[in-house]
Amino acid sequence: MTKHKPPGTPGPSLFLLSLGCSKNTVDSERILAHAEGCGIVLAETADEADIILINTCGFILDAKEESIDETLAAIDLKKSGAVREVYVMGCLVELYRSELAEELPEVDGFFGTRELQEVLAAIGARYREELAEERHLLTPKHYAWLKISEGCNRRCSFCSIPKIRGPYRSQPLEQLLREARALQVKGVRELNLIAQDISLYGYDLYGKSALNELVLRLSDMEFEWIRLLYAYPLNFPMEVVDTMRERENVCNYLDMPLQHINDRILRSMQRGVGRQETIRLVEGIRERNPGIRLRTTMIAGYPGETRAEFEELLEFVRETRFDRLGCFPYRHEEHAPAYALEDTVDDAEKEARVSELMELQEGISAENNRRYEGTVLKVVIDEAGEGTAFGRTQYDAPEVDNEVILDTAGMGVEAGEFVMAEIHDATAFELHGKIVGRPASGGGDQAH
Repeated sequence: MTKHKPPGTPGPSLFLLSLGCSKNTVDSERILAHAEGCGIVLAETADEADIILINTCGFILDAKEESIDETLAAIDLKKSGAVREVYVMGCLVELYRSELAEELPEVDGFFGTRELQEVLAAIGARYREELAEERHLLTPKHYAWLKISEGCNRRCSFCSIPKIRGPYRSQPLEQLLREARALQVKGVRELNLIAQDISLYGYDLYGKSALNELVLRLSDMEFEWIRLLYAYPLNFPMEVVDTMRERENVCNYLDMPLQHINDRILRSMQRGVGRQETIRLVEGIRERNPGIRLRTTMIAGYPGETRAEFEELLEFVRETRFDRLGCFPYRHEEHAPAYALEDTVDDAEKEARVSELMELQEGISAENNRRYEGTVLKVVIDEAGEGTAFGRTQYDAPEVDNEVILDTAGMGVEAGEFVMAEIHDATAFELHGKIVGRPASGGGDQAH
């Protein structure tokens, strides 16, 4: 049936579905802020909206399939008369714009990752300079992502991001500080710095690394926590590790995807670092900051990966004992350079290798977490229920890392609040404890 707008509604209503990574989330939040600033009503569900906008992901096969499925569902709503227009934007469009337009003529418009003004025009809004640093948060109000750069200059063989997002472009430092201040005004207490590669921040604008300066300036703004995600192992500015050690509100946490350890595979992946450089980097980080917790990501089943090369990766993980680790099976992506290689490892073997590596990591994580038993840690509450709260330590990024499950001990707590928690039990992916108080201003963990 055809939907009729309620009397007095100021403009069209928009439902934006944001898929994929946190970098996509930031793009979506900027669009929503502009839309709202131009009088567009933001709908809670797709069938309540006049317009559906889908911000797609195109990085791996599962994400592509999800983006297509959601687009087809939106088209069905349009056909039924429940919505008026459907637009599709983002990474998938960058890779398959012409194919999508041919296969899905019901979609009213397709837009890439660098067409903000065109997207706004299509939905009945316009770009306004005074809203440049504004965002309508899709995260819980106490934490947010700060995207410090766009694009990527690396040429990793398994990755299509340079084609999707273009060359590396740092966001000006002062602009980021203004955006961070705007987020702080909204109530954000935990700021997570993200980019495809934070290691190169500043080189294109200032001729040198500006990451540490940015972190120091943000730290001075007195956010409760500042976290760094997605560092490339080549050219990482080590002074940032010192800042983590010295500044109470800069989390002792670094997410640095390494992908593999075997020299031949790293060369084929075009990573720019080899086994020994990687080992020296990890050792150097831990020597400069013994309290740091490292997260990394590995790929299993890369073209040509032998059992012996995979065993080398297992041994590296066993010896290095990362605090957090994710592993993905290699997937042949037609827009990535490695697509030219023969995909020699069958899918079942890839999945078996992922499972073997993650089983190893589960044991390491369980042992690492047991060291927290009997300690008191600072925890941010993400969700509070009747007598139980769920949160994270400074060593846990939102959405991907460990959870702390707490007995509130009769204390009333809310999402976004920071508490001190005594840990009495630990598993591979959870800490269990009880709230024992609130931190003193600027206070950190009582045990590391």
